[in-house]
Amino acid sequence: MTEQNFNAAYAMQEIGGGVTAAKGFVAAGIHAGIKNNPAKRDLALLASEVPAVCGGVFTQNKFAAAPVNWCRKVNAQGKARAIVVNSGNANACTGQTGDEHAAQMAQAVGGALNIPTNEVLVCSTGVIGVEMPIKTVLDGVSAIAGKLSYEGGKDAAEAIMTTDTCLKQCAVTYEYQGKLITVGGMAKGSGMIHPNMATMLCFITTDLAIEQSALQKAVAEAAGATFNMVTVDGDTSTNDTMLVLANGVAANEPVAANNEGYAAFVAALTFVAARLAKLMAYDGEGATKLLECVVSGAATLKDARLAAKAVVGSSLVKSAFYGEDANWGRIICAAGYSGAEFDTQAVNLRLESVAGGIDLMQNGAGLKFNEELAARILQEREIKILLSLGNGAYTATSWGCDLSHEYVNINADYRS
Repeated sequence: MTEQNFNAAYAMQEIGGGVTAAKGFVAAGIHAGIKNNPAKRDLALLASEVPAVCGGVFTQNKFAAAPVNWCRKVNAQGKARAIVVNSGNANACTGQTGDEHAAQMAQAVGGALNIPTNEVLVCSTGVIGVEMPIKTVLDGVSAIAGKLSYEGGKDAAEAIMTTDTCLKQCAVTYEYQGKLITVGGMAKGSGMIHPNMATMLCFITTDLAIEQSALQKAVAEAAGATFNMVTVDGDTSTNDTMLVLANGVAANEPVAANNEGYAAFVAALTFVAARLAKLMAYDGEGATKLLECVVSGAATLKDARLAAKAVVGSSLVKSAFYGEDANWGRIICAAGYSGAEFDTQAVNLRLESVAGGIDLMQNGAGLKFNEELAARILQEREIKILLSLGNGAYTATSWGCDLSHEYVNINADYRS
């Protein structure tokens, strides 16, 4: 089902808000003292007022952080009531002490909310290899538990930010079985973004009633089409995590993986995840351009995704867009080494922005083009790269950004 047909069939609408847009969820975000700047929130708490099922996908980095290992265990049992998140410290590469600190965070939230410890998910983001200031965090948990509210989503979204410069929230509603279903989310990520499931964290809530196995399947599908198709700098973090809570407050018949309700939920979940992924690329560290690469005409979905992500992940492509140089050979080169199978003689390439569009390649050969028009197109903040492989029916979209001098400046002194 296309996005347009889904919108018509299920009356999907994008609404304001984030993780507390869905019924039965409360959140808060405070400055606990993990970050030195008292003006910056650094601890978030999200909770469902009723039991919920959970689904998640996690980093494939071998140095997975302690909170990731904790979340994998909780997610395996399929139910959770709360998510606690700190920024300013990744709790990664911290040994047994890090594992103990992740468990203590869960225990503190469980005690404060009177829920089982093994129904608390824990996430962290920040500097790797530094021991968590656990007393500060635990004192923060005591303080934040009393601040949970239906209006707390924005504060929570602020509290999970590190080098992010803007909030990343999205929410939609749609109709199913005469019920209004809401899916809302928040994310953080600006650098170290190249998920394999960027530093990326994403939390999504829904009031849909859905079987846990169907939810887990939906999370994996949505992540594959969105967060695994965004790249800022090619670095997969130790802490990458996407978690979804579904509490069933909408009171629909529980959705299974083999019915129409499942397809509707996946479409809504993917919409929210794609919007958040795009915001990550837009807010890439030091970025001046948002790059969206749409690869069409691929023989397989795998080929389309390989080519699309290779293009936006290429340092040479990213540098060319930063310099506003229509050096289209770099785009073709990236597609050529991506591992995608295609006939080079069938490839077409086009660039578009609000300033217009320009064809650069047709049937595998370069075209003469208007350099002045190309320059105007490349001066815009958002640019589309349209690459047709010409030998199939599959399409994939990836998101990335340019590579600027400021990216180096940000990461040269990140710890200070």
